[in-house]
Amino acid sequence: MAVRPNVIFIIADDHRYNAIGAAGDRTVQTPVLDALAQAGTMMARTHINGGVDGAVCVPSRACVNTGTHIFQATESQQIGDHARTNVIRPGAATMPSWFRSHGYHTHAIGKWHNDTASFNAGFCSGNSLFFGGMSEHCQVPVFDYNADGLYPPESRRIETKFSTELFTDSAIEFIEQYANEDPFFLYLAYTSPHDPRTAPEPYASMYDPEQIQLPPSYMDEHPFDNGELDIRDEKLAAYPRKQEEVRRHIADYYAMISHMDHHIGSVLQALNASGQADNTLIVYTADHGLAVGQHGLLGKQNMYDHSIRVPWLIKGPGVPAGRHIDALVYQFDIFPTLCDLAGIGAPDDIEGKSMNALIKRKMDSGRETVYSLYKDIQRMVKNGRWKMILYRHSAETGKGTDFVQLFDLMNDPWELHNLASDPIYRPQLIGLKQDLTDWMEHAGDPYADLFL
Repeated sequence: MAVRPNVIFIIADDHRYNAIGAAGDRTVQTPVLDALAQAGTMMARTHINGGVDGAVCVPSRACVNTGTHIFQATESQQIGDHARTNVIRPGAATMPSWFRSHGYHTHAIGKWHNDTASFNAGFCSGNSLFFGGMSEHCQVPVFDYNADGLYPPESRRIETKFSTELFTDSAIEFIEQYANEDPFFLYLAYTSPHDPRTAPEPYASMYDPEQIQLPPSYMDEHPFDNGELDIRDEKLAAYPRKQEEVRRHIADYYAMISHMDHHIGSVLQALNASGQADNTLIVYTADHGLAVGQHGLLGKQNMYDHSIRVPWLIKGPGVPAGRHIDALVYQFDIFPTLCDLAGIGAPDDIEGKSMNALIKRKMDSGRETVYSLYKDIQRMVKNGRWKMILYRHSAETGKGTDFVQLFDLMNDPWELHNLASDPIYRPQLIGLKQDLTDWMEHAGDPYADLFL
């Protein structure tokens, strides 16, 4: 029997798909992620599914860990049902539990933003465990692993080491001390580059805000009410947006990314020193993207590409080097792809599709279309070229606008020119509306009637 590869699954918080040097950003310094992309494959058009809560990170993590769309991944996706929207559906095979059931030692470090029952079903061990959404990076409330699945508040401790360094040191310790014969599955979840964006020096001073070039999609304010302009994320800067303030946000965002990139390099150095590098699959992704000034927005509660597209870098045995793939894929395709590469069949009842054949040039395309959602106010569908976003006024909140956007992504990648009112593009709108209808019916979108 062939030796199965180890897996290191790294997931960041708020890292936009193109805020990586290898993805085309000429300002941000990410030499470690750039080298990972060069030594492996970059899935350049990876999308999240969205969710019905402002904390989009919660459903995104449930989706990637269950390999399926959000309405199958969690107990509930009803707006306001905060007690259950973070709970992974009982009986669902999660990525760590699936690898654990196939002989892997599964170990968790960092952020798990879903329920503790699914966590303990998945992991054999762990340390520096963070079950919250966000914290000060030098005041991180963490738990030690408890095999009984009990994490009462009194067992929590506050770590003052910067979160990225804390989680990195824990990962290095695991790699250096691991001596079992079973392959390992290391789940390393950073809270960077999520705000507060307070990278330590010298990274805090790495980017001069005055030298930051604003993206083409920078706007002083969003052109209409998208239904979520008053959420916490959007209040991190004044309205209307000011260029100097947005430049500072971008500089701080890049500083967090470069700091994290450096520490990911330390993890990979420890892996090399352990002698396990050649037999380890490494995945890097994030729970969602972030606007940081694009379209007059700061957060991720929107359907523009800067928020719904995430990195997916993969390297290891069986993965070609230097591949850049532009096919449409979902982030929840990672689970079955890793199963395929590890030689363990994926669960039968998941939405995710293995992209192993695409990575190895044995098929030409990924998905024909992808769809994303946000609450009862935004729905998105796209094919390889065309993208439509539908907005609705919410009867529940009284916010939002009945509006349609159509973008030609081939000629307008920054999503600046809305073509929806031009009759020339009516065929594209009709086709995309049918695609959206098909997706909402297939996924069981409880708010589909509002968009049909």
